[in-house]
Amino acid sequence: MARNEERRRALADAGLTVLAREGSRGLTHRAVDSTAGVPPGTCSNYFRSRAALLEGLTRRIYERLAPDPADLERLAGRAPDRDLFADYVRDIVRRLTTEREVTLALFELRLEAARRPEVAAILAEQQRAGFRADVEFNESAGLPGGAAEIALFHYALDGLVLDRLTAPIDPDTTTDRVVDQLVARLLP
Repeated sequence: MARNEERRRALADAGLTVLAREGSRGLTHRAVDSTAGVPPGTCSNYFRSRAALLEGLTRRIYERLAPDPADLERLAGRAPDRDLFADYVRDIVRRLTTEREVTLALFELRLEAARRPEVAAILAEQQRAGFRADVEFNESAGLPGGAAEIALFHYALDGLVLDRLTAPIDPDTTTDRVVDQLVARLLP
C-alpha cells in the first residue's frame, strides 16, 4: 500500500477519535486501524511506534485547530481595540468547541504529558509554536496586551473550554458572555 499524506491524515483523525473516546490507554495501533476501517497493520506502517503515533496526533490536532487565514485577515483588518480582541478570543473558543473530539483528544494528551515526559516534549513543541503565533498576531494587529496577557487568556480559555465540553459549572451563562467578562477583566 502506497504511503500518502491523505491516508496519514485519515489515520491521525481516527487516532484522535480513539483518544477522545477511550483516552490514552485505549489508543493502540489496532484501535486506530479499526476506527479508520483499514486492514490491521496499516497504522503501524505510517506510525511505527506509539511515540510516532502520539507525535502524529499532536501535529494533526494543531493542523485541525489552526485558525482560518481568511478569519485572521478579516480580524486583522479591524481597528485594534478590546472588542477586536474579544472577537479573536471568541474565534479560538469557537474552533475548540466546534472541533469537540479534537479538543478532547488534546486534553487527553495534556493529561498523558503529565505522566510521560516524552509526550510532554512532543506536546510542548506544538504548544509553544501556537502561543508564538497568537502573540505575533496580537502584535501585528496592534491589539492590547502582550505575551503575559496572551498566556493568561490561554490559561483561562483552557478552563472555559474544558468546562463547556464536559460538565459546565454555569451552563446558563453563554460562552460569549464569559469571553466578554474575561476580556474586560484581563484588559482593563
